[in-house]
Amino acid sequence: MQTPMQAAKERAPPSAEDVRAQVQRIVADPTFPGAGRCGAFLRYVTEETLAGRGKRIKGYTIATEVFGRGEDFSQDDPVVRIEAGRLRRALELYYLAAGNADPIRIDIAKGGYVPTFSWLSAAVPPEAPASGPQAPEIAVERTRRRGRIAVSASSAALGAAGIAVALAWWIAPPPMTNDPVGSFAPGGPTLVVAPFSDLGGGPEAALYAAGLTDELLTALPRFKELKVFGRDSFAPPPDASGDRVPVVETGARFILAGGVRVAGRQVRVTARLMETASRAILWSTTYDGDLDARSLFSIQKEVADKVATAIAQPYGIIARTDTAQPPPDGLGAYACTLRFYAYRSDLGAAQHADVRSCLEDAVARSPGYATAWAMLSMVYLDEDRFRYNRRSDALTAVDRALQAAKRAVELDPENARGLQALMTALFFYRQPQESLRVGERALAVNPNDTELLSEFGSRLALSGQWERGAAIMEEALSRNPNASGYSWGALALANYMLGNYEKAASEIQRADIQKFPLFHVVAAIIHAERGMTEEARRESRAFALMGSDYLVNLTTELETRLGRPQDRARILAGLRKAGLEPRDGPDEQPSSTVADSLPPG
Repeated sequence: MQTPMQAAKERAPPSAEDVRAQVQRIVADPTFPGAGRCGAFLRYVTEETLAGRGKRIKGYTIATEVFGRGEDFSQDDPVVRIEAGRLRRALELYYLAAGNADPIRIDIAKGGYVPTFSWLSAAVPPEAPASGPQAPEIAVERTRRRGRIAVSASSAALGAAGIAVALAWWIAPPPMTNDPVGSFAPGGPTLVVAPFSDLGGGPEAALYAAGLTDELLTALPRFKELKVFGRDSFAPPPDASGDRVPVVETGARFILAGGVRVAGRQVRVTARLMETASRAILWSTTYDGDLDARSLFSIQKEVADKVATAIAQPYGIIARTDTAQPPPDGLGAYACTLRFYAYRSDLGAAQHADVRSCLEDAVARSPGYATAWAMLSMVYLDEDRFRYNRRSDALTAVDRALQAAKRAVELDPENARGLQALMTALFFYRQPQESLRVGERALAVNPNDTELLSEFGSRLALSGQWERGAAIMEEALSRNPNASGYSWGALALANYMLGNYEKAASEIQRADIQKFPLFHVVAAIIHAERGMTEEARRESRAFALMGSDYLVNLTTELETRLGRPQDRARILAGLRKAGLEPRDGPDEQPSSTVADSLPPG
């Protein structure tokens, strides 16, 4: 008996009419963001390909003809790459759920923008889009055997009983490209964004609610530690408060829901993050906007950015919840990412070795997990820049860091953590301009990632752009006061270099990373500049006991970290003022010698 796969292979390729019908089926489905750029992008590349103009589909033509960019469009503008990634993810999610029984599959392989059209099965094309509240959520496990992929799917249906439905089907294997699903942490958190509700105020409230939902579905998936699903197939009855709550169990651990109310020229948005199993509200907030002062679109984008930053970023609500209360079935490789952020908060050498081992195991078991490669790159780099748990490998720590960062970006060019790792590795590879260029690209990918924002500000500052770097770090920390101690320490150093000694003193106290040697040297030079002799002496002694090897060949050390000669001279003067005398070479440099040369603390 013929399988659907064999029957599909024997058919002629899909006709132009078949393909256009499939495009309409996709963009009409409520789970696909067809009203925005995704729909326009898909229609454009489809029509160009059907017209025989596939070779003409380039980043420039898409940018100018679909996204309205001018003729001066440059490839440095990442809009096409970002939207192409978003479209690929939207297509994949569509075929995992609502489109699993469609007759035609449309794919856009990484590395290009020309779509391919293939029969998904021998079924007769349905007359109407396959969508609705009973579309299943699919958990996919792919195993390529004999050119086929077996896909198992499960779903929780409407109602309290939650009837499980199992589906199975054969599909043609996609082109051998890096699967974007591999960017996500095995065992990591999943989030469903419920359509925000219209809570009254006329047509503007409905427009705002739809627009805000779409903005959230753009902002949240940029955080690759989190897997995000849109779910428009809700049947939400009003609860006692008049708000709406989703009644479809999705298999996701978290649900983001909310509502929009308009009264005259005032807009109020409520948002809340819930745990699906317990229905406990983990976080909620309210945003108010004035339509006389700002446009509807600018308000909804600002709200979406604030919500995404609060719940999805490192040290955000979801990460803190998973750290405090791991799910009962475990966290898998995702646990390594949580341990990485805990290490970044503390910066202790013992934690470094543990996190390095965990991440090496994670990439061995899940080699497509781009975020783990990025974090491993930064941990490798810490062997050199922080003198932590050094290995005597054939490759230097910086070389290994650069290789791991490149691997992360190859797996997922839109992974902000991968770009952050590449930026940092290039900086310590003494390519500061290339480092900053990658940093700018990373911010274009995810401007709401405050961990990235703070690291980029630090690289700018150490390159000599102290004022701009400090401003960026301050913005990051104002949006995420729970950030790592390293971020506060970097801002303290920037304000020291700018002569803002009171601010620097306040910030170094907030850093409070006592196990990190360089924390003590920054604190020492800040206190010495403020005339706080006893405090400077105490921090100098702690640094000498923990990190005396930094004082060996200090000229080389400072050249690695600071871009301008005048900045290196400033740090040297600060060290001497704090009572730390650098050595000219590696001769006779035990920690006790340096510590004993200081006055008693």
